[in-house]
Amino acid sequence: MIERNWRATEVAVAVDLAVLTVRDDSLQILMVERGTDPWRGAAALPGGFLDDNREDLDAAAERELAEETGLELDRAHLEQLRTYGAPNRDPRRRVVTVCYLAFIPDLPPPVAGGDARAAAWTPVASLLSPDTELAFDHKRIVADAVERTRSKLEYTTLATRFCPPEFTITELRRVYEIVWGQTLDQRNFHRKITAAKGALIPTGQQTTRNGGRPATLYRPGPESVLHPAIPRKGNPSSGNGGNPRSRSAVPSVEK
Repeated sequence: MIERNWRATEVAVAVDLAVLTVRDDSLQILMVERGTDPWRGAAALPGGFLDDNREDLDAAAERELAEETGLELDRAHLEQLRTYGAPNRDPRRRVVTVCYLAFIPDLPPPVAGGDARAAAWTPVASLLSPDTELAFDHKRIVADAVERTRSKLEYTTLATRFCPPEFTITELRRVYEIVWGQTLDQRNFHRKITAAKGALIPTGQQTTRNGGRPATLYRPGPESVLHPAIPRKGNPSSGNGGNPRSRSAVPSVEK
């Protein structure tokens, strides 16, 4: 048996953040304008390299978000979207990034900092337009993040994360319609969402803030999984209860 010299591949580790919210009646994502090369001046997801070899990934994600946008994650639902590690993701060197996905209620405009020249909430529809170019291949990460969000609304109570602490069924339905890009039947949605055990808790209060008759206010319940699920119209994964196991596998390039 012939032995050969072997050594571990040297890679840089980074984090990216896909932070989504419902704002101005549209699904929006937090973007920054890059202030350094490569892709200086281009729109990108907030993120960057680990500070050192002792920094935790979760801590790095929170630090980068605060440095580049001034936002905190204390109100956010945060989860890992996936890891991106294509060999050519960054023109400078081999980079593996862990992308985090965060869902938060509407927040004030972000304030740019760090190596970001600007930061802003941006409608995902404009970013996913064929004519839009983002730094590296962050456009693919945005597409992944949007699809993950849409799929999770089918089988989890994630939609309540986009709502204020107390909300009406109409407001919750509007979140579904904005994220899915579909118009839902009011009565069917009301029946399905209120039948999902542990998904919502009535507060005992009503509101007329949306006009019309007083509407019951709800808050999120203890359950995080919708049973039964509420599948999207025309979604091929709806046959398995709206709980898709396959995710789009697209590479990213890091900052």
